[in-house]
Amino acid sequence: MYWRLAVTSIRAQMQYKASFIMLSGAQFFSTGIEIAGIWALFTRFGRLEYWNVAEVCFFYGTVNVAFSIADALATGFDQFGNLYVKTGNFDRLLLRPRSVLLQLMGHELALRRIGRFLQGLAVLGWAAHTLGLHMDLWRVMLFVVTIAGSVCFFMGLFIMGATICFWSTESLELMNTLTYGGVQSAQYPFSIYEAWFRKFFTFVVPLACISYFPVVAILGVDDPLGTSRVFQVMAPGTGLLFLWLMVVIFKWAGVRHYTSTGS
Repeated sequence: MYWRLAVTSIRAQMQYKASFIMLSGAQFFSTGIEIAGIWALFTRFGRLEYWNVAEVCFFYGTVNVAFSIADALATGFDQFGNLYVKTGNFDRLLLRPRSVLLQLMGHELALRRIGRFLQGLAVLGWAAHTLGLHMDLWRVMLFVVTIAGSVCFFMGLFIMGATICFWSTESLELMNTLTYGGVQSAQYPFSIYEAWFRKFFTFVVPLACISYFPVVAILGVDDPLGTSRVFQVMAPGTGLLFLWLMVVIFKWAGVRHYTSTGS
């Protein structure tokens, strides 16, 4: 069913090919400004504590590839407040004999996010080449698991934002801080941040677990924070746990509080 919804969404978007190309190009070049900022930073200072420009670009590429996938898949949750709660259209989803989560996932597969995906992939490829990384089987597997865990984590954040809409009728600016602000933070190694910031994004919102720790293992460097290689390899699993928790909260705490528009 999801595959059918996704194909329908892609066909609809391809009816306006010029619009798709322009939107994808805008995504590519707008995110390119961020990598230009990183390049300017290293041109001026040379290194960022223990990290060189190629290592930071590897962090950047990994998180942007993962976020672009999650952003494309979770459009229905991102627009949930305006499209479904405020208008009362969520009633229609509840009446259909399919999972609400499936219907929201199938709302739109935002193919235009491919611009950000390709830009992150290009930076990632350059960083791996510059570092001379030997991508053997275990590194490739860990990278795939890291991307999967990161996608799950960011989708969990979008679902969290949709859950808040049941009470506020729209997502709060706090959620943009966690999603888009989280992407900005994860583009740099977490060892450069203050201790309270690292602890919050490790034990409360596990952003570091899906972006920083596994990438340290892939790069094959010692973690300045002192974590073990076993912990770094296991860390991406928290992304799946976070997604599961957000789904449970959405279903058992969010949907139960939905009262329609009253009209």
